[in-house]
Amino acid sequence: MNSIEESILIIAEVGSVHDGSFGNAKNMVSLASDCNADVVKFQTHIAKAETLKNAPMPSFFKGEPRFEYFERTSFDKMQWLELFSFCKENEIEFMSSPFSIEAVSLLEDIGVSQYKIPSGEVTNTPLIQNIAATKKPVILSSGMSTWEELDHAINILEKINTKKTTILQCTTEYPCRYENVGLNVMVEMKDRYGLPFGLSDHTTSNYASFAAVTLGASIIEKHLTFSKKMYGSDAKHSSTPEEFMDLVNGIRSIETMKNNNVDKDEYALKINEMREVFQKSIVSNKLIKKGTVIQEDMIGIKKPGTGIEPKYIGKVLGKKAQVDIPINSIIKLDDLVK
Repeated sequence: MNSIEESILIIAEVGSVHDGSFGNAKNMVSLASDCNADVVKFQTHIAKAETLKNAPMPSFFKGEPRFEYFERTSFDKMQWLELFSFCKENEIEFMSSPFSIEAVSLLEDIGVSQYKIPSGEVTNTPLIQNIAATKKPVILSSGMSTWEELDHAINILEKINTKKTTILQCTTEYPCRYENVGLNVMVEMKDRYGLPFGLSDHTTSNYASFAAVTLGASIIEKHLTFSKKMYGSDAKHSSTPEEFMDLVNGIRSIETMKNNNVDKDEYALKINEMREVFQKSIVSNKLIKKGTVIQEDMIGIKKPGTGIEPKYIGKVLGKKAQVDIPINSIIKLDDLVK
């Protein structure tokens, strides 16, 4: 897990966009790695352990019954092990959200290094206790929770698991409208729990993620797909490879800006050559004869900035010229009677 001082953790959420194809799942790992994500995250569904056969599908996906969808798109233990190894080969961390205690056992056998508790499981106390008992770092998503429910979940994690917990602001809306992102809630979570925090971004652009990073988010999670036209519950609202690369590049750029403080005075000295080009000096608007008292109509303010700065105009007006000063010349202090 990372801290704000370290590199921001970028999670490519695959979910079930592979649609049960193990080949597609492996290709998604390669894609997430190519997009420079730090983590590729799946969902470990065991239909019999987590849902009734007549459980409804969400409003944004009515393609097939929920039980049948999870059963059809799930992988067996050997496939998960192979996928875990494939992630190592591609130098990207494997993560998967468990939706049952049985799924936690499966992921423990695989050897995951940390857990992501999905939004719909925040009130699932037995599952949270089971995950906390692994003593591994936990990312808690908050998409459909009240403060009371989050307090309860955090309390369980903090009592059982002394490892770091990170809490993510998340809005369970696909796609999420900007007015429902809840950046204020993300900051309130930081103040309420004193824990690292981040954003699980369900909007259709990268703006919310960029804003979250500027506010101190240490983790950004975003859905990734080959194409928004793929079948399933996630693809339509996910980022294309090009969009995800823009996300990563933007976050790394913001990260660089945040991690490099600029000393205003020191930087001004570094760009002195530019200052001389763009700033201005006090110049003569006409021929000023030796002995002439310099009046306002005799001088102007023009580039370059290699002479007397305009802020010192009071040191020029009313002074006598001790030499002839040609028209359109930079006036120097040595040109004036002291």
